[in-house]
Amino acid sequence: MLPYQSLEEAEEALGRALSVAEKLWFQYSAQKPDLILHCHNILFVMLFYTLAPLPFVFIGLGWFKNMDKFKIQPKVNDCFSNMFKCYKHVMRTFVLVVGPLQVISYPTIQWIGIRTNLPLPSLSEVFWQIVVYFIIEDFSHYWIHRMLHEKWAYKKIHRVHHEYTAPIGLAAPYAHWAEILILGLPSFLGPALVPGHIITYWMWFILRQLEAIETHSGYLLPWTPTKYIPFYGGAEYHDYHHFVGEQSKSNFASIFTYCDYIYGTNKGYRSHKQVLEKYEHSNKFNDLPFNCREKKLS
Repeated sequence: MLPYQSLEEAEEALGRALSVAEKLWFQYSAQKPDLILHCHNILFVMLFYTLAPLPFVFIGLGWFKNMDKFKIQPKVNDCFSNMFKCYKHVMRTFVLVVGPLQVISYPTIQWIGIRTNLPLPSLSEVFWQIVVYFIIEDFSHYWIHRMLHEKWAYKKIHRVHHEYTAPIGLAAPYAHWAEILILGLPSFLGPALVPGHIITYWMWFILRQLEAIETHSGYLLPWTPTKYIPFYGGAEYHDYHHFVGEQSKSNFASIFTYCDYIYGTNKGYRSHKQVLEKYEHSNKFNDLPFNCREKKLS
């Protein structure tokens, strides 16, 4: 809730006229408690989780046959009932686990300094903070993800996420409730270390959700703008990790590739790529089923 009763009072406090965006923010947030603004986050996560995977759902159901050539595991098909089952599982987790966590974590959000007041951050501030959040999340996620592939943690927790050996966009947050909590920590770590405005906080979780959906989409789309991001892993990179499953010793990073490169956990994937290139050059690529080549390299 903003400490101003009117636009004029806000402008007097800032010593300047408000921008159009700041006026809109004032009109929207002035009378809303900060707790309510904080809890918008779960609403945005649920909304974008519902809408963003829809193109991949339609493609997977065969609505656009010309897109099949971009499917990473072309021999694996999914059905609407399985997709809807995945969606219900994730939404149940959001409501029963993530939602209450949002409410419980509010004092922490206040303590670390996520602000809701004016002025709004500049676009450059938002951009660089989110870049930092992605880097922090990727590094910390890498090590926690490796831990989840230890025998006990995989069997008790992480195996749920790996039920999808050929991942789909809807399965990005499909996981054991404990994993949602554990891997949620890296996502909160960036805002905790580099706190910003609540709008930056919302945008960060929306973008992280969209990135995870693309990474789990099962499609390598040639026009995706993320391919221009340095060291970005993408769908093909993470798809390999999913198919190998419990035995995977490769591709633990959530976003970028440099941690796997530095710590030597991309060797299986590199061998996999070399085999693919070999078969492509020998014109026998179609004779090597995706599933078989993955198993050989696991």
